[in-house]
Amino acid sequence: MKKVKYFYNTQTLKYEKLVVSLRVKVLRILGFVSAAIVTGFIFLSVSYRVLDSPKEKNLRRDLEVMNEKYEEMQGRMKEVKSQLAELEHRDNEIYRVIFEASPIPDSARAGNMAKEEEFSQMASFSSSEIIASTGSLLQELVHRIGIQAKSYEKIDDLVKNKQKMLASIPAIQPVSNKDLKRIASGFGYRIDPIYKTVKYHSGLDFAAPAGTPIYATGDGVVEEASMSDVGYGNHVVVNHGYGYRTRYGHMLRIKVKAGTTVKRGDVLGWVGSTGKSTGPHCHYEVEKNGEKVDPVYFFFNDLSPEEFDRMLKIARSGNQSFD
Repeated sequence: MKKVKYFYNTQTLKYEKLVVSLRVKVLRILGFVSAAIVTGFIFLSVSYRVLDSPKEKNLRRDLEVMNEKYEEMQGRMKEVKSQLAELEHRDNEIYRVIFEASPIPDSARAGNMAKEEEFSQMASFSSSEIIASTGSLLQELVHRIGIQAKSYEKIDDLVKNKQKMLASIPAIQPVSNKDLKRIASGFGYRIDPIYKTVKYHSGLDFAAPAGTPIYATGDGVVEEASMSDVGYGNHVVVNHGYGYRTRYGHMLRIKVKAGTTVKRGDVLGWVGSTGKSTGPHCHYEVEKNGEKVDPVYFFFNDLSPEEFDRMLKIARSGNQSFD
């Protein structure tokens, strides 16, 4: 039942029924609707500012995950860069020192990449700047890794070359001499067996029965295999490369010829007494960069420290040479 409202009319001094006109009703409705609209708008504005929509929640969650991944990636890249720096240090300070190679300057490793301080500021960058900076850091790491890979390839070549060099250095005695009793004359000034005067003896004399094998003391190529009746007599010269040459004199017979490639331990010929010689022996010389040096210091593959000391004393004795 509709509630009827009354009001007191002061002019008629009576209570009269309240009648609301259509205009007033319309204005009231419009006011209510306007207030509802304004209230709803305010509520929505506050909600949008304070509360996230489902899509915004997903985007915010994705952003948080992306930030975590980014920080994790940054930490990993710094770790990789630190490990790479250690490899570069070992490359320059150890491997290249061992093989006597020049170190690679850091400017060549870094190329034209951004400076280190630029990467420490990435936390304050925008998304596009972060992407650009991260890409720049990755590019620097890729560049450095490429340089390091090439360096290790070169070191591998140096290792192979070093192995070849070690095989080429004359490092054994030219004749079998297990008891160390076959050195008849050492390097330096000795009494000439024919003229009986002091003359410079440019090698070691190994006394041995005629026909005793003479061995190449290192890998190389036969440079001379000459047969003559004077001087060194039948002799062989081996070029070992790396500045080393060896000579084997007074052979009974030569087995190799010029141009033959020989390995350490290959038989070059046999002990004899051809040329200027007073008895069967092998005259052995070592040259380093054109200068004749004492061969006794090159027998490190043959002798223990004690045996080397003993041989050194024998070679330094001032006895008469055989040639």
